Amino acid sequence: MARAGLSRVAVAVAALAVLAALKYRRDAEVARQQETALKALGNEGFFLFSSLDTNNDLYLSPEEFKPIAEKLTGVTPVSEYEEEETLDPSGEMLSVAAKFQPLLMETMTKSKDGFLGISHVALSGLRNWTAPAAPVNVMFARQFKAFLPPKNKLELGDPWWIIPSELNIFTGYLSNNRFYPPAPKGKEIIIHKLLSMFHPRPFVKTRFAPQGAVACIQASSEFYYTVAFRIHAEFQLNEPPDFPFWFSPGQFTGHVILSKDSSHVREFKLFVPNNRSLNVDMEWLYGASESSNMEVDIGYLPQMELESMGPSIPSVIHDENGNVIDSRDPTGEPIQFVFEEITWQQKITWEEAAQKLEVAMYPFKKVSYLPFTQAFERAKAENKLVHSILLWGALDDQSC
Repeated sequence: MARAGLSRVAVAVAALAVLAALKYRRDAEVARQQETALKALGNEGFFLFSSLDTNNDLYLSPEEFKPIAEKLTGVTPVSEYEEEETLDPSGEMLSVAAKFQPLLMETMTKSKDGFLGISHVALSGLRNWTAPAAPVNVMFARQFKAFLPPKNKLELGDPWWIIPSELNIFTGYLSNNRFYPPAPKGKEIIIHKLLSMFHPRPFVKTRFAPQGAVACIQASSEFYYTVAFRIHAEFQLNEPPDFPFWFSPGQFTGHVILSKDSSHVREFKLFVPNNRSLNVDMEWLYGASESSNMEVDIGYLPQMELESMGPSIPSVIHDENGNVIDSRDPTGEPIQFVFEEITWQQKITWEEAAQKLEVAMYPFKKVSYLPFTQAFERAKAENKLVHSILLWGALDDQSC
């Protein structure tokens, strides 16, 4: 028995040695290929290649090359999911307006021209972003079905993930060395489309946690929901040959009032909260590799919001016999639609809904954190000890 046990140990040790040798050979081969690529492309060329090579296999697949193809041809293919959503031309349409006031440069704590050697070029993408990419956009109401709750999340304030986080202690964080967002899929598409009204390069999945989008029902009636949501997304403001510049608002939040079959949207609003003195995190690289130096700063964005211009309306109008009629009356004025008043059967306050979403994003907030003076009052009332924590900034929303 002892001899058999030793044999198994010997086999295991030999197997580990083989695996270690294979890993060493593979790593050596990757290092050799990277060195060859660096010599062939130079630092800047290899930097651009690496930003597209998302799986780090030193080969560009058609999917990885797509951002460059779209940039050169000016043609952006429509995804299969989006084609399915736009097949019905008679569905209701929703007009959405974007309002944007650029970052107040004087609120950046250290990245002013000439300070710490920060060049004007490094901030060019930020300085040039002075207006929304699309002031107005028209969308199909049914595209907003991504905000509808799953069947097991119909209780008020019970959060669910629209876009679940893919980050954990094993995956770490996503690369800083990227310029073009991956093609959105599924429920990411509507959020990508909305955020693209601000800037053409939104990343609906942030590099760091908390990542994703979460929602909950704030109010419910017989035919409608008010859904509150919170989205963590960011933008890439630069393109080659400049180095990446990441613009990360603390959060996007808002609500949508829509019918339970998603055929009608009564109201939609999305915005970056501006009630704090700082609400945006910015990070940018100073070299052509993932390990290059990165500058970090924070600042204040006065306004970044999307709002529906009214309820969604039919794109095609039918009379009582099913015949298509003109959208204008005989005098040439647009036909005015009358919408029924919604009687909410259940509802919670916006503050309650926002707090539920906040806890979903930051589980540590299940514990109440109080200002210093209030903590002692609560401790005295509940006959408990005080655990004091001193912080340089907030734990949530990237210290914004």
